Amino acid sequence: MGVNTRIMSREFDYLEPKTKTEALNFLKDYENVKILAGGTDLIVKLKTGANIKVDYMMNIKEIAGLNYIRSVNDQILIGACTPLSTIENNELIKDKLPALCEAIKTMAAIAVRNMGTVGGNLCNSSPAGDTIPPLIAYGAKLVLEHLGGVKVIPVSDFITGPGKNILGKEELLSEIVITVPGEQAGVAFIKKSRVKSDISKINTAVYIERDKDTVKECKIVLGSVAATVIRINKAEESLKGQRIDKNVIAQAARIVSEEIKPINDNRSTIEYRKAISRVIIADAITAAWQRSGGLSND
Repeated sequence: MGVNTRIMSREFDYLEPKTKTEALNFLKDYENVKILAGGTDLIVKLKTGANIKVDYMMNIKEIAGLNYIRSVNDQILIGACTPLSTIENNELIKDKLPALCEAIKTMAAIAVRNMGTVGGNLCNSSPAGDTIPPLIAYGAKLVLEHLGGVKVIPVSDFITGPGKNILGKEELLSEIVITVPGEQAGVAFIKKSRVKSDISKINTAVYIERDKDTVKECKIVLGSVAATVIRINKAEESLKGQRIDKNVIAQAARIVSEEIKPINDNRSTIEYRKAISRVIIADAITAAWQRSGGLSND
C-alpha cells in the first residue's frame, strides 16, 4: 500500500508570530514546537509518516525581521527566512559570494527554491545540504537568538550529526553573517548528483587565499561523505605554501579520496564517491585558484 502524501499523520496546533520576540516567547511557553520556515523538508516528512514529535507548528515565514539581504562594511547579512531563490538571484550575492549562488542553483526545482529558506536548509542539517559547504568555506557564522540574548557560532560548529544541530529548544536561528573574501581569495562549489536538481551524491566547496603565486590559506569542504559536512585538513595542509600546478592539485585530490569515509546508499556507492571526489576536488581547487586571481603554473 502506498503512502498518502496529502494527509499529515498527526494533528497539531498552529502558531504564527509576527515578530521575533513573539516567536521566542512561543518557544519558551510551549513544548514540542516545530518551526516552519520553508517547509520543503518538514512537511514532506510529516506527510510520509516520519517519527516527528510535534504539538505546535510555528510558521515564522511572515516575520519581516527574518527575510533580508544586507551589506554592512565588509559583511553580508542574510535573514534566516530569506528564500533560496532570493539569495540565488541577488546581485550582491552573485558578485561577492558566487559559490553560494552556484550551490543554490543546483538545489531542487525552482518552485522548491522559491519556498525553501537558507535557515531551513541549515536547520535540516543534512550531510548532503548544498548550502552548507560554501557557507563553511566562506567562514559564515550563525546568529542564534533567545529571550536572554544572542550567541554567534561558526556554521562548522552548528551541525552535530544527520538531522541534528545545537539549536536549543528556546532558540531561533535568525541570521547568517558572511565576511566577503578579499581580492586574493576565491571560492568554488561543485556537486555531483543523478540529475542536476537531485540530492547530492557528493558536493564540495573549496576556498583558496593566495599570497602572490602560492597558496596562503585554504579550506576543502565536502558533503555526502560523512555524518556531517567535513573539512579535509590533511589535503588543505598539502596545498599551503605551494605553487598551484597539476601535480599539487592531484596530490590534494588523492588525499581527499583516501581520507573520506562515505557510505553506500540509494544515491551512490562508496567506490563512486571516492573516485569522483578526486575529479571534483581537482576542478574545485582549479576554479577557486582562478577566482583568487591566481595564474596557472602548468
